[in-house]
Amino acid sequence: MKIKVVAIGKIKESYWRDALEEYSKRLSGYCTLEILESDDEKAPADCSEKEALQIKDKEGKKLLSKIKPSEYVVALDLNANTYDSPQLAARLEEWFVQGNSTVTFLIGGSLGLSDEVKKKANERLTLSRLTFTHQMTRVILLEQIYRAFKINRHETYHK
Repeated sequence: MKIKVVAIGKIKESYWRDALEEYSKRLSGYCTLEILESDDEKAPADCSEKEALQIKDKEGKKLLSKIKPSEYVVALDLNANTYDSPQLAARLEEWFVQGNSTVTFLIGGSLGLSDEVKKKANERLTLSRLTFTHQMTRVILLEQIYRAFKINRHETYHK
């Protein structure tokens, strides 16, 4: 089983890198983890709708260039399905049982995902209706994936 996270933007702060390393280490007993990053496009605070679409399209192409046709793609999108932790654990198990050896999570830039990325995704998922920084989103995603593996193996994990 392989989990791949493809994200727009780089992790700059050491405390987020430390958290990602910790969850990467914890996940190593359950799956192979790969994290890929692409540079974000500069988005002016007052960008027009047309500029925003162009930026999302550029970032979307970067995300899509890092996935293979055989991967099961889950796009993180604020306007998508939401699961609690047991439901996410069940979905993760289903994705692997269906014969998907790689489940790839896509995290867009600050403006979100392009329509092309949303169409390519096999499923769209939101971690919360709240908005998080992209660095925080990666940590929360890895923590929830780790929790899902613990739930699926009936192992204890703090609540």
